[in-house]
Amino acid sequence: MIPVNQPLLNGNEKEYLGKAIDEGWISSEGPAVKTFEKQFAAITNRQFGIAVCNGSVALDLAVKALDIKEGDEVILPSFTIISPAAAIIRCGAIPVLIESDPVTWNMDVTKIEARITSKTKAILVVHIYGLPVDMDPVLELAKKYNLKVIEDAAEMHGQTYKGRPCGSFGDISTFSFYPNKHITTGEGGMLVCNDPALAERCYLLRNLAFVPERRFVHYELGWNYRFTHLQAVLGIAQLERLNEFVDKKRQMGKLYTALFTDLQDKIELPLANTTYADNIYWVYGMILKDTVAFDAQEMMKRLGAEGIGSRPFFYPMHQQPVFNNMGLYKDEKYPVAERMSDRGFYIPSGLGLLESEMLEVSEKLHKILS
Repeated sequence: MIPVNQPLLNGNEKEYLGKAIDEGWISSEGPAVKTFEKQFAAITNRQFGIAVCNGSVALDLAVKALDIKEGDEVILPSFTIISPAAAIIRCGAIPVLIESDPVTWNMDVTKIEARITSKTKAILVVHIYGLPVDMDPVLELAKKYNLKVIEDAAEMHGQTYKGRPCGSFGDISTFSFYPNKHITTGEGGMLVCNDPALAERCYLLRNLAFVPERRFVHYELGWNYRFTHLQAVLGIAQLERLNEFVDKKRQMGKLYTALFTDLQDKIELPLANTTYADNIYWVYGMILKDTVAFDAQEMMKRLGAEGIGSRPFFYPMHQQPVFNNMGLYKDEKYPVAERMSDRGFYIPSGLGLLESEMLEVSEKLHKILS
């Protein structure tokens, strides 16, 4: 089986982990946490980095730190992982959904303004699969209506929008370090921002809301979302190679696209570039055209039978049973997001993937679609 993701851990990871163990630094008190936070903030042109235990809780902290409350509305794409919507619902706010752009697979920014109401407090942008959202129109709307911007850049390590790093656009931005990301710490996440008060609030909330004056006296409820020294040294080793990793991903995307060009009557391939960014191919996704008689679920079964790992595209928020059971979105339709979910999947594209394995993936996919 060729797995859908293989992380690349052949840099300084073992050396740094060994040193941490020898020195006895393993917990969130270890000095590498602050070092990693500073280094990661720097690559996103931010003043502050707040490391947390995963990317999903980074969104929880972002929503709480921005003081989004019960009854507030937050605009976000329907086509995304559940984490952004879950963070909004957990604080009592209402996720308001936006349709997708069928070409970039990101939220259709031309549809945002029509969804803004007097209750709207923020726009939560989610960059999808390798291309960033077109940010200028989003930022213009945020300024016009006095809205906060939360930028979910979980999949965008090393990506830029018009030359500026992804993660530099929101009032607060979040990242994930899950093993399928360009930078991994096993699990882990990061918030970045420029506002010292906002950063301080995130530091407080991630650590059970301990106050310096008297540690075990609490004035509000926080979470234990801490990040460990062991994760941090992994992140430091990975960060040393970020540019190399981005270059490799782009080369992988270029090779896959060349291998699948003859199948474009049957599959839609990821867009290589826009006027504002070149794809970094966090994953290499594709969408089955309507001329193919089966859907993505069947395609993945057939790939699995051939020894090829794959994953489905995101399942739209408006179709999530958990939200429908809450009475949300029962009459809402987003056909682009629905089609992407029904017919979209991605193939092995981790940094540890070999060229010979990519050729095998291509051979098997051609076999299935022939």
